[in-house]
Amino acid sequence: MNLQGVQQSRLVQRKTFSAAKADSDFAKIRISASGESEIPIVLVPRASLICAFAVNVPSGPYVLYQKWHKNMGKLNPGVIWFWPAWNRISHIVTRATITYNAPTRNCPTADNVMVNVDLSLTFRIGPDIDAATHFVYKMGAHRLDELLSAESEESIRGLVFSVTHDRVNDLREEFALGMLATLNGKVAPYGIQVMNVKITDVKLPQELQTRLERTTAFKTKMGEQEKTHENRIRVLQDGATKDLETIRKGNARKIQEIVAERKRYEIERREMEEKARGDARVEEVKAMSYADVALKKAKGDDQVQRVVAQNNDEALLKNTQVHCQKMKIEAEKSANVMVKESEAKLKVSESQAGSMIARAEAEAEGAEALAEKRRYELEWARLDVMKKIAQNGRKFITGDAGEAILNDLVPDRS
Repeated sequence: MNLQGVQQSRLVQRKTFSAAKADSDFAKIRISASGESEIPIVLVPRASLICAFAVNVPSGPYVLYQKWHKNMGKLNPGVIWFWPAWNRISHIVTRATITYNAPTRNCPTADNVMVNVDLSLTFRIGPDIDAATHFVYKMGAHRLDELLSAESEESIRGLVFSVTHDRVNDLREEFALGMLATLNGKVAPYGIQVMNVKITDVKLPQELQTRLERTTAFKTKMGEQEKTHENRIRVLQDGATKDLETIRKGNARKIQEIVAERKRYEIERREMEEKARGDARVEEVKAMSYADVALKKAKGDDQVQRVVAQNNDEALLKNTQVHCQKMKIEAEKSANVMVKESEAKLKVSESQAGSMIARAEAEAEGAEALAEKRRYELEWARLDVMKKIAQNGRKFITGDAGEAILNDLVPDRS
């Protein structure tokens, strides 16, 4: 079966005239009437009728032999002379890696688009004679071909049906890994090793393919336009970056100038500080000199003032002693004068006391007449007080005070 140029592979078992021609017979791939390429993987040599004069055992493939139609296992390579007819080479199994093509036609996708998928897988029989024996007696070429064909077609159709037509090409690697694991799990017990599974091509309907190609071309054109646009943007960005770099360099140069000027100012400031420190040290030395001179002068002045003060103290002491002596003399004079005056006043007092005594004696003689006069004056003073009390309005007086006042107002005439 030929699907758009890809031939369906078919695994076959062939008969060969001689085991010595096994390598050339394995290399012959025939095209069947249905267009399938037949790949021989097992050869069955023609058995001799009585005895074989010489049997040439090839060294490349696995060679199994039988005795009285019983499997005896591996037959070592070389020439066997005079081999009787009850011994025969039963199977020659290839060691080569086989490439198996399994194209699948009209696989519907999830959106009902029919696609053709080409699948290629590689396998080998082995790795030892036991694996080859299992393959020959448990599987065989024909059943292996049916298994690979059915499994590959079923897997491809399941894969394609699970996605839409625009995602068929995106699942190649995922499908290959899953298919490889599935096939190895099924054929490994029969001595077969699947080495690689690959989807070689996916073909959509021609009209859809044309449209997709146009879409792809348009996308490519859009991509070119985007790249052109990106290139223009990059040119503009490069120009802007260049301008920005120029500005940065200018700013950096200005910053360097400012830094240099700042350093110059710092140097000038340090020079001025050093000069100020030097001037301050000079002024300090001058001030210390002036202070020493002033201190010495002050000490001299203090000494002079001490001498002057001592002289003044002595003069003041002498003046004070003189003044005190003078005041003492004056005080003694004043005391004498006051004593004299006191004695005179004493004499005057004695004279006045004598006169007062004489007057008292005269008053004692006229005491009765003087007492009547005094009672008269006292009564007029009482009546004047009562008059003032009576003039100030009504008074409400009780108790002993009121009785005393009433008695005074109305004296007892008895």
